[in-house]
Amino acid sequence: MIDIKLIRENRDIVKENIKKKFQDEKLPLVDEVYNLDVEYRNCKSKGDDLRSEKNKLSSSIGELMRNKKLDEANSVKEKVSSMQHEIEELGQKEIELEQKIKEIMMVIPNIIDESVPIGKDDSENVEVERFGEANVPSYEIPYHADIIEALNGMDKDAAGRTSGQGFYYLLGDIARLHEAMIAYARDYMIDKGFTYAIPPFMIHSDVVTGVMSFPEMEAMMYKIEGEDLYLIGTSEHSMIGRFKDQIVSKSDLPIRMTSYSPCFRKEGGSHGLEERGLYRVHQFEKQEMIVLCEPEESMKYYEDMWKYTVEVFRNLDIPVRQLECCSGDLADLKVKSCDIEAWSPRQQKYFEVGSCSNLGDAQSRRLGIRTKGENGTYYVHTLNNTVLASPRGLIALIENNYQEDGSIKIPKVLWPYMGGKKIIK
Repeated sequence: MIDIKLIRENRDIVKENIKKKFQDEKLPLVDEVYNLDVEYRNCKSKGDDLRSEKNKLSSSIGELMRNKKLDEANSVKEKVSSMQHEIEELGQKEIELEQKIKEIMMVIPNIIDESVPIGKDDSENVEVERFGEANVPSYEIPYHADIIEALNGMDKDAAGRTSGQGFYYLLGDIARLHEAMIAYARDYMIDKGFTYAIPPFMIHSDVVTGVMSFPEMEAMMYKIEGEDLYLIGTSEHSMIGRFKDQIVSKSDLPIRMTSYSPCFRKEGGSHGLEERGLYRVHQFEKQEMIVLCEPEESMKYYEDMWKYTVEVFRNLDIPVRQLECCSGDLADLKVKSCDIEAWSPRQQKYFEVGSCSNLGDAQSRRLGIRTKGENGTYYVHTLNNTVLASPRGLIALIENNYQEDGSIKIPKVLWPYMGGKKIIK
């Protein structure tokens, strides 16, 4: 959510930003919210003037009564009563206008960074850099589900009976490898100075709308029937929500945290679920990182954060690339974002395994997360990034460490988490 002052002072910037995001249907909202804001401020000003006048008249009633000017006192009382009725009507109108303004402001996209490439959708995202050599071995690499099943590491049939499509059982060494990756990602971030956290896995609707746009929420999140609770799609939601309506001490900034959680997503729409594989599923686990910082420092932390993910995957012997998200692929709250994609030697292409985002003050403005400086309070900036999500990370590891005899070589950094085991046969 942007600052209403920007619409008051320079609507053209807001409109140009909407055009860059190819959301021209939202252009009329800028003038609509501008006019509503003018009406709201006029209404508030009139109400304030009436309250001031009413207070003066009210204070004169006692003196008139003492001076036996009963008719005049009663006349003032009637006027005060009439003014009170008008004040209440104006107050109600203020509330209605404020709510309308908020609803529209929640839909108008955040101002993107000038470095963001302009493009309509993810097909126009821009590759920035590759890390590691994208090799294709001389032998065939089977589909990841076939590799895992050959190692007795997965049972999707049973999961279909217990839970339906989009769920899975991981078993034996594959299940252990999955958890080893998450544990390694956790310890890597702790070593980088991030505080480890396990957050709530359900959050209230006001936190949901504080951290993401409504269309995202509808497409992603499961609601608990009969309760104001949603299952999180990523721990960023509850981690940022932790600071809702708080004034964070300036001396505590930056706040850098890494969190573990299961994640739950509908994965509906055109993407669909994978019948056999683990790429698109309803449930997965993730190690996340978030940062709350001073506005002028957010781009520095953005650059640091995506590089951490690159290093984690390179330590797992997985080649990756950084892909800059274009304007049309940015969610409405984001200022700048990039995807980290892992190399698939089977498909001979890259696929997404993580995303890093700078949201400016959009989330903190919605959730009321501020800090206090010399000139008063102001909103902090928030960022988030996937350290490692599995089973997507697991797929990348299996394909890039698959050997001709059907075994999987375990990267050295995971040996301590696998009880010293170096290979899965």
